[in-house]
Amino acid sequence: MLIVYHSQSGASALLAAAAREGAEATGGVKVTLRRVWDAGAQDIVAADGLLLVAAENSGGLSGGMKDFLDRTFYPVGERGCVLPCALLVSAGNDGRGAVRQAQRILSGFPMREAVEPVICRGPVTPDLEARASELGAGFAAGLEMGIF
Repeated sequence: MLIVYHSQSGASALLAAAAREGAEATGGVKVTLRRVWDAGAQDIVAADGLLLVAAENSGGLSGGMKDFLDRTFYPVGERGCVLPCALLVSAGNDGRGAVRQAQRILSGFPMREAVEPVICRGPVTPDLEARASELGAGFAAGLEMGIF
């Protein structure tokens, strides 16, 4: 399972770390955590599932995450790699614009959305970290059981 995140303020990095902890707690899936700048198509192709952790910026998807998706779109598509994916958004606003934008971009990838996107609004709290951890654990468990 690959977790890719973009974080400027640190909030998405905290949520990505919590998602990783949850995923690793299942014990049956290898989890790799990468910043968008350190990840590429080869990482996606090597993964069984992709969890994107992005920030909402100006009501849309963060530029770093858009860059990652732009860089990997054609190389992943050419390999015919069909992956289950999930989305976690750290939002200062309502997050829906970022989710819509990510879903629109991902609809062109050979990926399928495995679970409903999770939006974490406001500063990262223990409750939001728990939500991120639950998403990571649930996504990893679904991959392990082969239901995605």
